[in-house]
Amino acid sequence: MREHKDRYDIFLKVCETGSFSKAAEALNYTQSGISQMMASLEEELEVQLFARINRGVTLTDSGIRLLPYIREMANQKARLRQAAFNINHNVEGKLQVGSFSSVTTLWMPEVIHYFKKNYPKVEVEILDGNYDQIRDWIIHGQVDCGFLSSIVADDLKFYPLWDDPLCAVFPENHPLAEKESVTLPELFRYPLIIETPGCDNDIQHLMSRCPVKPEIAYSFRDDTIIMAFVRNGLGVTISQELVMKAFAQPGVTSRPLEPACCRTIGLAFSKTPNSVVSQMLLEYLQKKHG
Repeated sequence: MREHKDRYDIFLKVCETGSFSKAAEALNYTQSGISQMMASLEEELEVQLFARINRGVTLTDSGIRLLPYIREMANQKARLRQAAFNINHNVEGKLQVGSFSSVTTLWMPEVIHYFKKNYPKVEVEILDGNYDQIRDWIIHGQVDCGFLSSIVADDLKFYPLWDDPLCAVFPENHPLAEKESVTLPELFRYPLIIETPGCDNDIQHLMSRCPVKPEIAYSFRDDTIIMAFVRNGLGVTISQELVMKAFAQPGVTSRPLEPACCRTIGLAFSKTPNSVVSQMLLEYLQKKHG
């Protein structure tokens, strides 16, 4: 069953997509239904909001002037619905989330602030682990949900949120720093520092497809340790942009891999129905990162 959207929400979606048909597809409406609701809104306001262009629509001058007012009306309605939901459901309890280090560092502080502000009776507990641990926690009900890479979530309910590019990492004065992108055979000419099993599924999958096999110098779970060893010239590594944002150190640089590849990060659940608080987390993350 589709979520009901009022005309203000639909107006904003048309603005975002630049097309009645794309807005209809995104909201699970018919194109004629979207057109009729926008025509009704124009009739109510007594102004033309959209002008047709090739393959879509664009805002008229009047539509541009009214956009901030309509956006504020949509926000007020969303806040009203949220307040009513809180009164009716009195959301409280514990939300247990399995998470790995880069997501915990970059995403979870905002998640905790969001719940403290909107659902102060919900206690957010974070269990830090690697992919294998988080997957096991989800399967055995030790957490409500957990962040995983799609490569290890095949038999779980998985909601993708972020495509995180993989990259080659080395000291900033390294010969590879002169290149705009790096192939695996080029990277594997140097000793490789990798993550320990359970943390490196995406990287192992990538390495398995490369005909050149690297010399593994060191293996650590902690991204900070890996970066410290790279900085000190003890090897190179394969990492992800999210990890670089969270744990990059002075003296370390990265380049995109060629050909480009990424891990898909998402929120995973067991096959049982989602709890109310975990569903709220998913909806927040989909708006923020999805």
